[in-house]
Amino acid sequence: MARLSILEGVRTLGMTQFLALLLLTSLSLGGCTGSDPIVVIEVHPTNPDILYIATNDYIYKTRDGGKTWSNLSKGMSYSRVIALAIDPAYPATVYAGTKGDAVYKSYDGGQRWTSMRVGLDDATISSVVNQFVFDPADDTHIFLATTMGVFESKNAGERWVKRMEGMKEVLMVVTLGMDPTRSSVLYAGTSGGVYKSSDQGAHWVQVNHGLVPEGLVKTSRALGVTSVQVDPFTPDTVYAATLAGLYKTTDGAASWVRIGGSLQDQMIVAMVLDRVRAGVMYVAARDGIHRSEDGGKTWAALNEGLSTTNIRSLAQSAMNPRLFYAGTNGSGLYRSMDGGAHWEALPSVFPKE
Repeated sequence: MARLSILEGVRTLGMTQFLALLLLTSLSLGGCTGSDPIVVIEVHPTNPDILYIATNDYIYKTRDGGKTWSNLSKGMSYSRVIALAIDPAYPATVYAGTKGDAVYKSYDGGQRWTSMRVGLDDATISSVVNQFVFDPADDTHIFLATTMGVFESKNAGERWVKRMEGMKEVLMVVTLGMDPTRSSVLYAGTSGGVYKSSDQGAHWVQVNHGLVPEGLVKTSRALGVTSVQVDPFTPDTVYAATLAGLYKTTDGAASWVRIGGSLQDQMIVAMVLDRVRAGVMYVAARDGIHRSEDGGKTWAALNEGLSTTNIRSLAQSAMNPRLFYAGTNGSGLYRSMDGGAHWEALPSVFPKE
């Protein structure tokens, strides 16, 4: 299966199944050197030297900007961690979403973990937690994107409730984007396009005009969305990264247009909207990292210092907007101190115990 091409995989498995395989396995897309793939990166909101990463096997933490690492997986199951999130109000509280074992929570920076699966029991077998989203007005209000749909907690993960009314055509939810100025507005990126909620996930409406042709949502030709993000400067502008290109809406998802046509690789696996500069965005694919400074019209490659362009994850520090971390699909972790212009490899000796 590791040798299966992207198009062959889609034809053989169907888009939904292939998207699941892409996100849930250690499938190499080329260029690996044998080290651990960096599946997800989570940077501490107030201390840029503290970050958490998840590989295919473990969670790791560094307190010194990546010089040394500690293994934080003790007390958890052996299920693979797919998503990490730090409580923005209480950064010692960390959440981990897994493949097949729901959600774990740590109150002490990852030293000890507690299972938080109430309300998720019927969705944990063969399912995956893909992403956490916090309500900026209330850190105890959290949404989950999972392969069994959207779930909501109003008590910091103590109990979860499924929120899928109106999302009839699809089941797998890969990503969520919340309007930072109106937390009632949510966008869900799925195996069949994008859905929008204007009432905190209570009801969803399909918003695929210009994104997925009508009649294709239930077929293998439907578009798999990998990331949906709301522009913090212009909230009606939303970006959707997909397995087949990059899309943008400027009218709250009433209509979408294709952007990024000059990008050589249209299979976008990670996307970051700059925290401090309007119109600046970063995307990552198998041919490396690219930046646009005009809302996606033009792009420049940012691969200097990378030994591989096969990027798996990308993160920007909240405290230092010029500090970025890039995780590769088997060639270690990289850091940039100048907004991606130059990258340096970080020590990737991750303790297994």
